[in-house]
Formats: sequence, structure tokens, C-alpha cells
Amino acid sequence: MPELNHSSVTEFILTGFPGLHPEFQGLISAILFLVYVLTLTGNITIFFLFATNRSLHKPMYYIILNLCTCDILFSTTTLPKIISKYWFHSGTISFNACFVQMYFVHYLGTVSSFILFLMALDRYVAICHPLSYSIVLKNSTILILSITAWILSHPTNLTITIRAYPLPYCASNIINHCFCDHIGITTLACTDRAPYGFLAFVFAMLVLLGPLAFIMFSYCSIIVAVLKIADIKGRKKTLSTCSTQLIIISLYYLPRCFVYLASNVGIRFSADMRIVIIMLYSLLPPMINPLIYCLRAKDMRESLWKPFKRRIVLQKTQVSSIDNR
Repeated sequence: MPELNHSSVTEFILTGFPGLHPEFQGLISAILFLVYVLTLTGNITIFFLFATNRSLHKPMYYIILNLCTCDILFSTTTLPKIISKYWFHSGTISFNACFVQMYFVHYLGTVSSFILFLMALDRYVAICHPLSYSIVLKNSTILILSITAWILSHPTNLTITIRAYPLPYCASNIINHCFCDHIGITTLACTDRAPYGFLAFVFAMLVLLGPLAFIMFSYCSIIVAVLKIADIKGRKKTLSTCSTQLIIISLYYLPRCFVYLASNVGIRFSADMRIVIIMLYSLLPPMINPLIYCLRAKDMRESLWKPFKRRIVLQKTQVSSIDNR
């Protein structure tokens, strides 16, 4: 049973980047603000393209929409607070708000992991079982699986939040991070965090390694299927349909796996370096993903350039009509 909350702490202080020199705080906050604006602009553009082009109403792009939603929500959950710390010297966050932020940080990370699982499933069925693709993965099927991912991600993260909330926080209220997370909060508790930390660790491993195991299986199966294609051009074309998803999945999993493996083999990072690495793998993919969609996905790329092509054709038509007068 969780201990009764005898906390004297009413708010937490986010350190951001502890070793950051004051003269660079304005620059870092400007960079973070730019990252936030580009993340919102890029992902909202994906929503706009999807809404205005029926050619994008395919299972793969429904999956991408879910990932865009996660990216927007995660950035909005974490970035405004740390930006305000450096712009307005407002590094404090209320006790309850910190736990709400913690819940959404872990919840949205869990949803992203499940959505990447769906992304791998889409490519696996499309390449390894192409005749079944239109039957197995309909738009309605993806919708159901996506809703399931959002619902299943709720109980585990709510559990670790509820278990952490009543702990007694009676000492330091300084969180060495840019946002509230489970480790950052529970290490401040005036009690043994092992029973609470272990459960959170098990949940994190299930969420991270479960989808990752299927992703590795699916791409190994895809490679085997591609190698069976005799035509080299056919191989390249088939692999190109996976490139977008593979890049996005790699951006999400590789840095996380590196951090976990490094900590297990004895590699230690300074507090500043650890925070920088976490911020990089948490915030760069949401900003970069829309660019990857538009550059690598043919349908998305064509939808993006369609208005510009129309304008060019219209201008040429107008110039031609003027010359003929």
C-alpha cells in the first residue's frame, strides 16, 4: 500500500540544463521555441494534407496521423514549461501539475511505441502477405487498432502515477530535468522508491521491448521476402516502401536502446549530457518526422507539391494567353 502523503512540498523546481551558463539561456530557449513552432507547423501540415487529399486516406497515413497527434501533444506537454523557465524565469511547477505532466509524458511515449508497432505491422503485411493486405488492414481495422493503442496505454501509466502521488515528499523539490518524469519525481520521495521504481521499470520494458521485438521480427521477415525477389529493381522498389517507416522507428528506438544499454554496461553520463540526450531523442523526432513523411512518402510528397504545380500551370496559362493577344 502506498504511504499516506505527508508531503511538505507544494511545488517542484525544474532545473532544465543545470550547467547552462546564463548568457546562453536566451539562445537555448529560442532554439526550443523554434523546435516547438516547427513541430506544430509540420504536424499540422500533415493533418491539412490528409484532410484535403483523398489519395492519402490509406491505412499507412491513418497510422501517421496518430503519430502526428502524439508528437503535437508530447511537445505541447513538455516544451512550453521549459521555454517559460528561460524566458520568464518561471522554473516552478505545482505539485499536482507535475504529476499531470508526468502522466502525459509516459502515456504519450507508450502510445507512440504502440503506433510504431502498427507501422511495422502495416509494412509486414504489405510485403510478406500482399494478397491479404486489403482484407486484413482496412482503414476501419487501423482505426480500431489505433483506438485500442490509445486506450491500452492508459491503465499502466495511470497506475504508476497514482502509486507515486501519495509518497511523502519532504526534502528537496528540485527535479534535474526539463520536465517531470517518474524517476525524477520518485527519487525525491522520503521513502524507499524501489517497490515503485521496479514496477515502473517493468512497465517501461514491456512497452519498449514488446513492440520492438515484433518490429525486429517484421523487418527480418521483410528482408527475407525481399531477397526472394529476383529482379533487383523490384527489390529496391519494395525496400523503398519501408524506408520512411524504418527511419522513423530508428529515430524513436535507437537512442533509447543506446541509453539503456550504456547504463547497463557501466557508461555514465553527466547530468547535463543525460538531459541533452533525452531532450534530443524526445523532441527532435516530432520535428523531423513530418519532413521525412513529405520527402520519403510518394503520395505525401505529391500532395504537398500539388498546389504549387497548379499555381505554376495557371501562371503559364495566363502568360500564354497574354502573349497570344
